[in-house]
Amino acid sequence: MDTIKFENKSSVKMIAHRGLSGLERENTCPAFVAAGVKSYYGIETDVHVTLDGRYIIIHDDNLKRVGGGLEMVVEQSLFDDLRAIRLTDRDGVTKRADIFLPTLEEYLSICKKYGKVAVLELKNEMSEEHVIGIANVVREMEMFGQTTFISFARGNLVALRAAYPDADVQWLLGSISDDKLELLISSGMDADVAGSALTKEFIDAMHAAGRVVNAWTIDSLETAAHLRDIGVDMITTNILE
Repeated sequence: MDTIKFENKSSVKMIAHRGLSGLERENTCPAFVAAGVKSYYGIETDVHVTLDGRYIIIHDDNLKRVGGGLEMVVEQSLFDDLRAIRLTDRDGVTKRADIFLPTLEEYLSICKKYGKVAVLELKNEMSEEHVIGIANVVREMEMFGQTTFISFARGNLVALRAAYPDADVQWLLGSISDDKLELLISSGMDADVAGSALTKEFIDAMHAAGRVVNAWTIDSLETAAHLRDIGVDMITTNILE
């Protein structure tokens, strides 16, 4: 098993989606280490708030898909209970002792060890307390300058910027529009957009305003080459390198 090499990426920075999830179970320490030893610029992950107000790494709102059918809802479960679960491997069946939900600190420590930018998605709409709490953990781990915060919930990013005006943020979008473009530029935010929605005109307008554009989630060499050609700055991927 190996990555698919994007040989002519030019200046495009590659980000490992949920770690190197094309090879290892997504959002686990093995996936983060697998990305760490490769040439990726950054490692992306997702952070949730548990019922007892702690921070845990997982994409889904529940464990049904990655936990072998478990019906546990992350935000309605205690951290220790979630942490005790051993997840299935990528085949959805095999369980390994090293596949479990990481802490935010474990994820950040792996990014730090391998010199990767942490691309940290704040999942769902969070209270200001938890947005700042997560940012404080990043700062305490001495990773703030090496972390890009992303979220579909723009309010999370606004709250983060209110406390940390220098935070590097990208607003996650499934589609683009003139209104969204104007809001991105006026608020000084970068964009993290579904690759299928991106256009050269949007990218050019963002660049003219000094902003960066990231594309998610691209696993096709043909699509990656197209996005490179229209000027995208970053590509988030499960398997391309």
